[in-house]
Amino acid sequence: MTKLLLSLHVLAAVIAVGPVTVAASMFPAAARRVPVAAAVGGGGEAADAGDLGTVRLLHRICRVYAGLGIAVPVLGFATAASMGVLGDAWLIASVTLTAAAAGLLAAFVLPRQEELLEQLADRQPVERAGTARLAMFTGVFNLLWATVTVLMIVRPGSTTGA
Repeated sequence: MTKLLLSLHVLAAVIAVGPVTVAASMFPAAARRVPVAAAVGGGGEAADAGDLGTVRLLHRICRVYAGLGIAVPVLGFATAASMGVLGDAWLIASVTLTAAAAGLLAAFVLPRQEELLEQLADRQPVERAGTARLAMFTGVFNLLWATVTVLMIVRPGSTTGA
């Protein structure tokens, strides 16, 4: 049962968290490329309207896959319980970092993406400082997930010898 739970946990992480990290990373640059005229579908090249569609799609990917990402800690706790490692320091650190990443996504990344989308819909140009701040929060989010991944692989004190 442990192997099944671990497999599902890893698959959920790859399938749910992976798209969020990629889409969130692409969002700031994509938002900067949208011309103000394309934000309302008026006067502009077809490619410009496609740029706004890209930004909307990236935000939708972030929202939907963030919701699906709830499966990762749920399956992780089930796996940890079946392995008997719920009290291990590496797991507690991973859980803490996962909670920080989820909080960062919910409190800073997704709301700032929504703000930028509203600006574009109102034909307001996005400021580089706003997209840079979003890119910073996204980078920290991605760094937290990378750290959790390393902790899950290295597992200090592991009995597997890895």
